[in-house]
Amino acid sequence: MSRVLSWGLGLTGLVTAILVLVWGRAALVPGIGFGLLATAIQVVAARLVRPALAGSGAQLVKRWAYGMGLRLGGVVVFALAATFYAEVFPPLPTALGFLGVLVPLLFTEIRLFR
Repeated sequence: MSRVLSWGLGLTGLVTAILVLVWGRAALVPGIGFGLLATAIQVVAARLVRPALAGSGAQLVKRWAYGMGLRLGGVVVFALAATFYAEVFPPLPTALGFLGVLVPLLFTEIRLFR
């Protein structure tokens, strides 16, 4: 199991537990769902970038941009879920479930560039 996946699953559990303590059971689905979405996005983005680290700068930037596009896609999924399914995905717990996992995982990506 990759390090990013392990951290993502751990963060998903931690963030979801905090969300449930604050918002109750209504935050369980958004925390788990969007925490796992953030983990999946970061795993794919890291796998896109890793082979390009030894290549040219242009290839690295291109693959990094694909990863950023995936992350932006996650924001679009959040907006759609919070807009059209607000009873299942309340906006604040859903956003915190997504960002509470994605942002720390972004900091782990910095280690790839060292």
